[in-house]
Amino acid sequence: MAQSHSPRHQPHARFASPLRTVLNAFLVEAGYAPAGPRAPLSAVEHLRAFGQHAGLPTGRLSYLRAGRQLGPCIVLLHGTPGSATGWTDYLLEPPAGAELIALDRPGFGQSTPSNAVTSLALQAGAVAQLLPADGRPAIVVGHSLGAAVATWVAAKLPSRVQGLVLLAGSLDPDLEAVHPVQHVAAWPGLGKLLPRAIRNSNAELLALKQELQLLAPLLAQVRCPVAIVHGTADELVPVENVRYLQSRLTNARSVTTTLLDRHNHFLPWNSASAVRGALQLALANSA
Repeated sequence: MAQSHSPRHQPHARFASPLRTVLNAFLVEAGYAPAGPRAPLSAVEHLRAFGQHAGLPTGRLSYLRAGRQLGPCIVLLHGTPGSATGWTDYLLEPPAGAELIALDRPGFGQSTPSNAVTSLALQAGAVAQLLPADGRPAIVVGHSLGAAVATWVAAKLPSRVQGLVLLAGSLDPDLEAVHPVQHVAAWPGLGKLLPRAIRNSNAELLALKQELQLLAPLLAQVRCPVAIVHGTADELVPVENVRYLQSRLTNARSVTTTLLDRHNHFLPWNSASAVRGALQLALANSA
């Protein structure tokens, strides 16, 4: 298993601040995110399509599709909160010859249900329905919490996933902590007052440690090449997650790590060249 670089030790970032995560979620939803697509989100609405989530009785899936539909398929998964439109710049300029599918994960965007779907298994089930069934290479890309969903898909469907890209991925259960304000935000009376994306994001974060514990024994089932990209100044998902992944992805065909010095958590938007480089590497390895 090939590995490059090791995460620098940052004791002050041992645990991501859950309070900072929740506050950041509020800022994102209110339109004050520190980064985002350059192009207007409305520029990709003509790419929207809908399907059904077989694992949820009322599960409507909303996704954006761009690129060459006969080429290798790259499925893009947003973090929490978020939506498929976070990948707008990539959908407007997809890698040559590839198809891009950006999913509104269940509970976000125009996908149902209205409440949170905290199970990584159910989230992964939605992704599985978007993978090509015609034998084309499939690469799954996840940012932040979406990286955990992407990894679950790769572990459970090793014959269908030829590449895995993890951007600022939150995978180590020991690095997850809950701030008391998150429990307050989950109170039924208060929760109803919160925007859907914030309410569902908080529910995902409250459940994440337990879900990552369920994912941990599955990591050895990942067989495809893995590309990890993480910023050393990530205050939401600490860079120590990289070391955890390197120690657990023991059966991956290769693990390539790119550490971005002084970069923060918002890699899809402020580190696009590194993200596109990881996509190109995944495409090359899947050929």
